[in-house]
Amino acid sequence: MVSADVLAIAGGKPVRDTFLPYARQWVDEEDIQAVNEVLRSDWLTTGPKVPEFEERVAEYVGAKYAVAFSSGTAALHGACFAAGLARGDEAITTPMTFAASANCIRFMGALPVFADIDLKTYNIDPAEIAKNITGDTKVVIPVHYTGQSCDLDAIHKLAREHDLIVIEDAAHALGAAYKGRRIGALSDMTVFSFHPVKHITTGEGGMVVTDNQEYYEWLKLFRSHGIVRDRDEMVDYHGPWYYEVQDAGYNYRMTDFQAALGISQLKKLDRFLARRREIAARYNEAFKDMPEVEIPYQHPDGESAWHLYVLALNLDRLQVNRRFVYEALCAENIGVQVHYIPLHIHPYYKWLINSNPNICTFEDPSPAPRAEELYRRIISLPLFPAMSDRDVDDVIAAVRKVITRVRKK
Repeated sequence: MVSADVLAIAGGKPVRDTFLPYARQWVDEEDIQAVNEVLRSDWLTTGPKVPEFEERVAEYVGAKYAVAFSSGTAALHGACFAAGLARGDEAITTPMTFAASANCIRFMGALPVFADIDLKTYNIDPAEIAKNITGDTKVVIPVHYTGQSCDLDAIHKLAREHDLIVIEDAAHALGAAYKGRRIGALSDMTVFSFHPVKHITTGEGGMVVTDNQEYYEWLKLFRSHGIVRDRDEMVDYHGPWYYEVQDAGYNYRMTDFQAALGISQLKKLDRFLARRREIAARYNEAFKDMPEVEIPYQHPDGESAWHLYVLALNLDRLQVNRRFVYEALCAENIGVQVHYIPLHIHPYYKWLINSNPNICTFEDPSPAPRAEELYRRIISLPLFPAMSDRDVDDVIAAVRKVITRVRKK
């Protein structure tokens, strides 16, 4: 519930009569028809559409192999499995991400170690990764926060020096680029998400892309109960009905109608990306001269996919805190969000850090003070391809209205 003080600050009629969410899928009649065709076919679970979707995504990003999963989280889990992550190992990731980026490490019994962020890009800082590498470190999971690529050259250099596997969490970055190459064919494995708020959707769904055939085979095994059906890969053979369970895999398969939706959506990806970039450019232009806020810095080495538009508040120039601004924008019917609550301050990971003192090698009691500082200041504005120009105008008007009323005199 929005407080009376917030309503008083907002004042008057809201900028919008209806609520604008921070993100929403865009599904059209072509998408619906693609799904309908599969529903009328002989296949509902994994059928011919899944490998077709895998091939198209691999081709789009420039990777040799792709393996579709039931969700982005399942895909991250599969990547950690293929990397051989196990109990006693450590994996370094950023705290400024969704829970799945660290939970996938815990699924394997390994320990997530949080390296702090760069306060310009908000991505994981390679220098902080280096500080946290130990003899138990096996994997690094950089997250392309908001769709802007991490400093992959520096991360790959550390990986080579310390024999580490790099799994890019590119849930925000389908269509993004680093030094002119698309995210997806640059590291050992790269993971995408097809959740409804992402660049394309399959409802729920995810994918791992890789150039490594061994990882590819492990990923396929893991997503389907650890079962092998290829006779050449079997230990034994009893007849044409025979299959073998060769590992303790999961049921992480994507359905054929999800894949059909993904194929249809992928055809529109470049158009979706162009619209996201257009909206971000309008926000940048509108807010660049407002000293009370900071627009997102974009590193010249990358081309962002603009999954999120994160505005940082300069709180020393405001009479109020972030929560007040958040609620005031909600009162204007603008569906803002906060991405993310740093993982290391959540109860589970706080407990994990306290019970494993080696998780943090900093002298500071917090493993990521910069992430905590950023968290206090950020708000995500609505950004999705189906937004109209009027929607964008409303967001700009609401931000200007609220900031004008709460700035220090």
